[in-house]
Amino acid sequence: MLKEAAITAREGGVLLIDAPTGSGKSSVVSALLAERGDRMVVVAVRTISQLATYIRELDLIRKKQPGLKYSYLVGKGSLCPLGGIGDVYRKCEAVKAFSTSLIKERADKGSMDPSRDPYIIQQIKKNDPEHPLICPYYIRSKTAIYSEKGGGIKLIPSEACRRKADIISTKGVEPRQVEEVCEGLCPYEVMMQASQHVDLLVLNYHHLLDDPIREQLYLNLQREPEEILLLIDEAHNCGDVMQDILSVTVDQQALEAAEREIGTLRKEIQNLDAVRHLIPRVNKFMDGLKRSMETEDWFDPSIFARMVLRESFYTSLEEVVDQLMEVSDVVKESNTKKGDYKSTGIERLTQFLYRLNLSLHNPSYLTVYQKDQDKITLKTQNIDPAPSLSVIAKEHHCMVLISGTLTPLSSYQQLYFRTLTDNVPVRQFMLPNAFPRKNRLLLGASDITSAYSMRQNKEHSERIIKYILAFAAGPGNLAVYFPSYQVLESVVRDAEIHIKKEVFIEPKESAEAGALLSRFMNLPKTKKSGILFAVCGGKFSEGLDYRGEMLTGAMVIGLPLAPWNRVRQMIMDYYTQRYGEEGKFLAYTLPALNKVQQALGRVLRTPEDHGILVFGEKRFLDDQIRTRLPDWMQEELIPCTIDEFSKQIKGWR
Repeated sequence: MLKEAAITAREGGVLLIDAPTGSGKSSVVSALLAERGDRMVVVAVRTISQLATYIRELDLIRKKQPGLKYSYLVGKGSLCPLGGIGDVYRKCEAVKAFSTSLIKERADKGSMDPSRDPYIIQQIKKNDPEHPLICPYYIRSKTAIYSEKGGGIKLIPSEACRRKADIISTKGVEPRQVEEVCEGLCPYEVMMQASQHVDLLVLNYHHLLDDPIREQLYLNLQREPEEILLLIDEAHNCGDVMQDILSVTVDQQALEAAEREIGTLRKEIQNLDAVRHLIPRVNKFMDGLKRSMETEDWFDPSIFARMVLRESFYTSLEEVVDQLMEVSDVVKESNTKKGDYKSTGIERLTQFLYRLNLSLHNPSYLTVYQKDQDKITLKTQNIDPAPSLSVIAKEHHCMVLISGTLTPLSSYQQLYFRTLTDNVPVRQFMLPNAFPRKNRLLLGASDITSAYSMRQNKEHSERIIKYILAFAAGPGNLAVYFPSYQVLESVVRDAEIHIKKEVFIEPKESAEAGALLSRFMNLPKTKKSGILFAVCGGKFSEGLDYRGEMLTGAMVIGLPLAPWNRVRQMIMDYYTQRYGEEGKFLAYTLPALNKVQQALGRVLRTPEDHGILVFGEKRFLDDQIRTRLPDWMQEELIPCTIDEFSKQIKGWR
């Protein structure tokens, strides 16, 4: 695996690696460091826990290579010590601009150290905590100098900022310690300063996948994409995150806000009535959708455009978007002067109409509405991450994607890099499961399914209950994962009264999840065990590390396919047109297959772990799906009926 990564780092291109959980795939970073030359290694992770994994890995490498410098960037929301309400990124942008202007103004009068300037200190004291206009943390992180080359005042990192940045890049500081280490400086400025002189930088997905954020980051790092070796962790998430970034929603609350914002600017901007009159038409379109019986469906963007533009001064949506962009900038500037950093309704509407207009010509965008009781949300939804991911791969020197569930590799290659040109080579590598085979048992139920045609069959439903009860009799902490909350609730209601273990049910509200999971995971310490009922793709099925006795078995009931409706059919049609028959698998089955592998992957985290993995769905035994599983799963999966299943569970130590 390391050899393949090293070749890719030297020669360029893309490498997709599927490596079982616990196999040490994060060590790929060492191969990239060994072959980087003058380039920088950038690692993209989705969560703070994944960031911690790389910090541990890099600290181990540093024991062999003491000169290794690394840093990381996390979202400003978790770093910014400045108070105030509203969007943290917008607030940061505004207060930095105002603070920069103030520092330069004072520097012109000879005061080059803003942190000691009496006037600036006085202004900081006047700051409104709810609506700050200047940032004391940013000010302490900067020093003014006169630039002969530029012919004016230039801001550079303060001595304190450079000193702290050096500590972070050479000593290693965990995210929870950053604010304490920065001691009154801007943590983000310190981290950015540290990042400019490192061998490796770890950041979150959005820093990399969001085009404007990535471009600004590379500008700050003074690096071009071809100078960077990319490593993307948990790469099975890449497509979903990219599609989320490219999708926009708008609801009636945003429309009301937009109408208010336009109303306050009628004296400042001429001809605003024309655009203001469009908003009731959007509202009328949404009101018409309230009569629909569907909770999600496609709507025709052409009909939407005609209805909104009818009897208006505009001939196209492009004209509307152009004017809305002007209005949006004025609203943003006006709010910023008041210390109001909330995102605006007019911005949301502008982004939505821009994407909707795109959908008229680009089939990779769908226009969708979602109905929750009487609330309608309109969405322009991206359904194809390949064009954007292919551009990122082409721009960078190399791109290595790793995951424990990147199976089948050929499918992910098509899904992510269909539009990649032939001169960018794509390699695939699958690492075998090196954990002891005797430590695990893989069972596949041949007589139950979550197929819709069987959901009203009483005998079949009772058989599912029997499987769950037989599984619950197994040793240790166990988890059962369902396709949806609805299926979970219907099954658990009949099963839990017969289960002797303590029962834990995944809550719909995130606020309750942490305490419940902690209680479940701590049961083995008290020599007790429980059973967790959760949802595939939910809070407890991905990104969690149930080591040792915390989880000794997992069972997935059914195949967690997305609910079938016209939107799903349109996505299927799009992918079939692009990929032929394989498109059906990519569009519909692959996401479900990944959720199952993620859920079952919670059990065996180290070579010492023992566990039972159960596919509670007969479709996993069909060649169409079984052949898409990792090689070790295909080899070890034992088909069984309920009677055989009970014997296997009883015989498992």
